[in-house]
Amino acid sequence: MRWVFKVIALSCGAMMMFYTKEISVFGHGKEITSKLQGSTPHDELLIQISDSFSGLLMFVIGFIVFMVAFVKDNKFQVFFAKGCVLLHLLMAVWRVYFERKLEDLARDLPRQVLGDVALALSWVFFLVYSWREKYD
Repeated sequence: MRWVFKVIALSCGAMMMFYTKEISVFGHGKEITSKLQGSTPHDELLIQISDSFSGLLMFVIGFIVFMVAFVKDNKFQVFFAKGCVLLHLLMAVWRVYFERKLEDLARDLPRQVLGDVALALSWVFFLVYSWREKYD
């Protein structure tokens, strides 16, 4: 069942790479998406490249998580989960300190920070579950 989440991450990353505008409209709405597209052709190109790299990063992360799911070494999985907790918490801090300065993204900030914290908590639950198995 865990492989389903990895496939979702892979498909979301692929969609972010190739359907950037549609994903942005889905996440932010048409009005904000049009503001975030840039005002000059150079800005638009930079934003499209940045969004494509974000999708590629998500695809690669989903692929790595998919591979880690098949690793039998419990110590490595715990190490990986701790790294994921740190990554999600750093992303929440990034959003609070930098994305709140952008007026167009500030409206979605609480929802996104809550999502980052929830993802970090999911990895903490995995760590608690693995500790429970270790000490039972």
